[in-house]
Amino acid sequence: MDSRGVPPGPYRATKLWNEVTTSFRAGMPLRKHRQHFKKYGNCFTAGEAVDWLYDLLRSNSNFGPEVTRQQTIQLLRKFLKNHVIEDIKGRWGSENLDDNNQLFRFPTTSPLKTLPRRHPELRKNSIENFSKDKDIFKLRNLSRRTPKKHGLHSSQENAEKVKCEIINEDQESSVDNREISQEDVEEVWRYIILIYLQTVLGVPSLEEVINPRQVIPQYIMYNMTNTSKHGVVLLQDKSEDLPHWVLSAMKCLANWPRSNDTNNPTYAGFERDVFRTIADYFLDLPQPLLTFEYYELFVNILGLLQPHLEKVAIDALQLCCLLLPPPNRRKLQLLMRMISRMSQNVDMPKLHDAMGTRSLMIHTFSRCVLCCAEEVDLDELLAARLVSFLMDHHQEILQVPSYLQTAVEKQLDYLRKGHIKIPGDGLIAPLPTYSYCKQISTKEFDEQKISVSQAAIAELLENIIKNKSLPLKEKRKKLKQFQKEYPLIYQTRFPTTESEAALFGDKPTIKQPMLILRKPKFRSLRY
Repeated sequence: MDSRGVPPGPYRATKLWNEVTTSFRAGMPLRKHRQHFKKYGNCFTAGEAVDWLYDLLRSNSNFGPEVTRQQTIQLLRKFLKNHVIEDIKGRWGSENLDDNNQLFRFPTTSPLKTLPRRHPELRKNSIENFSKDKDIFKLRNLSRRTPKKHGLHSSQENAEKVKCEIINEDQESSVDNREISQEDVEEVWRYIILIYLQTVLGVPSLEEVINPRQVIPQYIMYNMTNTSKHGVVLLQDKSEDLPHWVLSAMKCLANWPRSNDTNNPTYAGFERDVFRTIADYFLDLPQPLLTFEYYELFVNILGLLQPHLEKVAIDALQLCCLLLPPPNRRKLQLLMRMISRMSQNVDMPKLHDAMGTRSLMIHTFSRCVLCCAEEVDLDELLAARLVSFLMDHHQEILQVPSYLQTAVEKQLDYLRKGHIKIPGDGLIAPLPTYSYCKQISTKEFDEQKISVSQAAIAELLENIIKNKSLPLKEKRKKLKQFQKEYPLIYQTRFPTTESEAALFGDKPTIKQPMLILRKPKFRSLRY
């Protein structure tokens, strides 16, 4: 199953479901099984299905190696509920499946889910003009949305401060400078972050990924400017912040055992109770930290989570997390910092009898970070993959990108100086220059991947050959191992035994043919 086969766009989770079910039906081995003195053909046991699907999910970048066997069983139960599979007697619709020898088979009906033509909200609020017209930016033409007052009503002074900072100090010396309103500043922020996001994702249009009406400039500006020295968002309205007892509990586990002072209880299992308290709070939140409306956006970024695209994924997530309401971003920052420290803390007591600390963190908090408003069958696996990546890269993803502030300042400077005038329709400014990667076909990508990897392996072979500090015996051993792992590349480098022998300065050893001894004829003892 190739994760690159699912392109960015709406309903990506449903498309992934269709791809997983198709791969499972096409690749799952079928054979004869005996049960209760009766033979059944073209079927498989639940345990065999768990083994095969577990390997498939772990090797796919959309889900990753953090997938657990229990999550695989849960997915197979959803397969049974949605009639992707059925038991040997044709029963389905329940989730009665365990990791055992129960027999299942594939039904004759198609398991694929149908996709709606298009998301109704995206259809209503099309951004076709935005994606096509990249050369100009018309202020006051984009629709606006009034944000919820997450402590922003008391931060108007900060917004004015941003506005004053953005306008350059040389305003006094410029005669033709135009006055930039707060509304103009907000529209520039919206525009710049969408342009950067489109550039990072490498898509021709953001229309199928995000609706620009969902982008609230006030949130971005607040998240960029109202931060502590560690980059964590500071809220003006403390009622939107984490309760004091939750913050204390998170600090206790994040700094364990240093924060476990004499004032804290020391009974056995104390750390488990503290962890359960934190988990209960986050699981009771009315919606996930990444919000329901940005579900499609973050699910599309999950398809960038591949080793060669790691930097792209970090940059994309960095921009997307700036779109969050400030209370959500602050909660996400503190949660990621806590679970990252806990998973790396070798002194942390065991919090679960069957799971390690890292797996427990991902399993517990994945659904309160990312999930869909409507139930999606792959929610748990997709959320676990994203939380795993956020844990490993939260410091980079949740920091404030300075380049974004610079781009906004430059764009506002263009507008302030009034480079171009449009009668009766605001101002227009030229865009900063961006470079785009050339998109190649899947075949070209595979060819380049193979050629680059083979060149690197061949270079490794040359390093072994030319390494003069390596003892002769050790060099022979490494070359034998290399020949076993990469026989074609080794044969290209040493096409004959003479070329291989020349490396060590000895002649090829030719084994003498063994003497063919005639077997003596045994005569019978009978006369």
